[in-house]
Amino acid sequence: MLYIVGLGLADERDITVKGLEAVRASERVYLEGYTSILMVEQQRLEEFYGKKVIVAHRETVESSSDEILRDAERVNVSFLVVGDPFGATTHTDLMIRAREKGIPVKTIHNASIMNAVGATGLQLYNFGQTISIVFFTDDWRPDSFYERIKENATLGLHTLCLLDIKVREQTIENMMRNRQVFEPPRYMSVNLAAEQLLEIEDARQEHAYTADTLAIGVSRLGSDDQIICAGTLAQMRDHDFGKPLHSLVLVGHRLHLLEAEILRENAIDLDSLNLVLKRDYDIKE
Repeated sequence: MLYIVGLGLADERDITVKGLEAVRASERVYLEGYTSILMVEQQRLEEFYGKKVIVAHRETVESSSDEILRDAERVNVSFLVVGDPFGATTHTDLMIRAREKGIPVKTIHNASIMNAVGATGLQLYNFGQTISIVFFTDDWRPDSFYERIKENATLGLHTLCLLDIKVREQTIENMMRNRQVFEPPRYMSVNLAAEQLLEIEDARQEHAYTADTLAIGVSRLGSDDQIICAGTLAQMRDHDFGKPLHSLVLVGHRLHLLEAEILRENAIDLDSLNLVLKRDYDIKE
């Protein structure tokens, strides 16, 4: 059996009882280590699970899945995913490969940013298409997601922005020389995401959003020290959200009075937030 197990958002204790039983019943346990991260070290997982955990990097999952699936028709193998198992297409692909080999697959779900973002106070059914924002480089400044934000804004829907993670990245030189030397991990901050979004809007001038657009910055959602702050996109650029992981929400015009009240509780600056609510949403104090 291949178990694809969601781990939740924060630490080793977020795994479900059903997921923990699957892990402890498995001969091998893999941890997917590139689409997201838990906020604890691998050793803490191993101590809590009572199992050795093998970190599976992108190249292992996408190019060497046979090793993960080895003997899974006879023994139990667990593949652990931060959040929920189907937050990334890679995990769907692994499930398909297993079934092609006649290996039974069982999925054990958990919380992910896709539903836990409701902690911001915004109603989940008023979210539109989710986008991903990647790190700019000197010669690559992608903005293909801009149209998705624009479509959401036209419908008055909120946009959840997932922010880039760079793990085991190589420089061009090391790739060309086939050297297994990797750069330090990088995690995009709310600040950088806001800065890049504003640069894209300055270039396109299509008014999908502005520096005054209402936004919510989130960090370490689900942990004991999570941060949720509401303000303008310009304020997102300057506010300190602390350690990763970060996410960003652009608030659409379908905003209920109860949602506005929770935004006030999380305001970076209450006076300026009230001005935005009155100007853009006709919501008074």
